[in-house]
Amino acid sequence: MQYPATELVLNKDNQVYHLGLDPESIFDKIILVGDQDRVDLVSAQFDSITHRSQHREFKCHSGIYRNKQISVISSGIGTDNIDIVMNELDALVNIDLLNRIDLPTKKSLEIVRIGTCGILQAEIPVHAYILSDHAVGLDNIAHFYHIPFDSREEELKEAIKNDLGLPTGVKPYAISADHELTDRFNGTNVHRGITITSSGFYGPQGRQLRLQTKTNHLNERIEAFLFGSERIVNFEMESSALFALSKSLGHKATTICLGIANRPKKEFSKGYTSEMVDLIRFVLERI
Repeated sequence: MQYPATELVLNKDNQVYHLGLDPESIFDKIILVGDQDRVDLVSAQFDSITHRSQHREFKCHSGIYRNKQISVISSGIGTDNIDIVMNELDALVNIDLLNRIDLPTKKSLEIVRIGTCGILQAEIPVHAYILSDHAVGLDNIAHFYHIPFDSREEELKEAIKNDLGLPTGVKPYAISADHELTDRFNGTNVHRGITITSSGFYGPQGRQLRLQTKTNHLNERIEAFLFGSERIVNFEMESSALFALSKSLGHKATTICLGIANRPKKEFSKGYTSEMVDLIRFVLERI
């Protein structure tokens, strides 16, 4: 099959359209961050940098860290951007862009998202590391693809639907992180559990300003939710699509976040740059 120009969209330099990258720009180990400025925090730890580029919100630095070849890319905010990033990263390593056909040998990327999040369990302190075993998507990205959900993911989805009292019309899905990759990030300051990926920052995460929402008491129901021994530990905005698309395309993905708000205790970080740098170093040692 040859991909037409309207489906595999490339720029005038034969690079993937949104990321502005070609296959030589990236390595197989990739750190995803939302914030463009965080790319510089990551690459500042590299021993050397082999590539720098930016197109729109998608900034990329590739380099060497202790003999490991690593790329860091900013995605911007939200699962809609993850849809772009994951499809274009996969195209870079698994499609012959010149001839517009699949490469004969498929490559699997290791992708670790470093983000910030809201903590949903009162006893987890601000600036703790939150590691996602599963993501529950309140977005709609996975509903557009054939995703191979397993039985445990289906059971978690049904439990979420039955117990959380989400607004009518929200169709959640549940997807796991890659187990082997996730296990590398265990540590004394790491809290593992289920992540809620929201489609927005305010109403979809139980916040209310002047506009009345349908999510009153959502966070209290989330805090009390149990799936066997697993709890929901945080809110963020990217992991569900990242895990779903990675799993379906044959890549490994996980997410580790710095908790900057404890929602039950209504505490917010007064500044977290040094803590974020510590988390970046933690990830670089283990990726």
